Amino acid sequence: MKSIEDIMAMAQNVQAELEKAQANLDGIEVEGAAGGGLVKVKASAKGRIIGIAIDDSLLVPADKQILEDLIVAAFNDARAKADTASNTEMGKLTSGMPLPPGFKLPF
Repeated sequence: MKSIEDIMAMAQNVQAELEKAQANLDGIEVEGAAGGGLVKVKASAKGRIIGIAIDDSLLVPADKQILEDLIVAAFNDARAKADTASNTEMGKLTSGMPLPPGFKLPF
């Protein structure tokens, strides 16, 4: 039978591996498109929005960069709020669990 120390060490190793995997996800980029490629969104596999490209035919070219930057900021703001809400909810679920100090679930 494994001791509590062995179990704690295994849990910490699992947490370290999950953190590495999460960090790697942020380095993977994907691109989504709509309107036959007129609007494109570049994001990390972790869900962070990296950039947005809007075809000039859809708007006034002088306002294009401002609009793209505002959309990226709005997406990232929504993502940050979603992460906060998720962490709050997960905290409610794990509050009674005997997890090691600093152990976080990957959700």
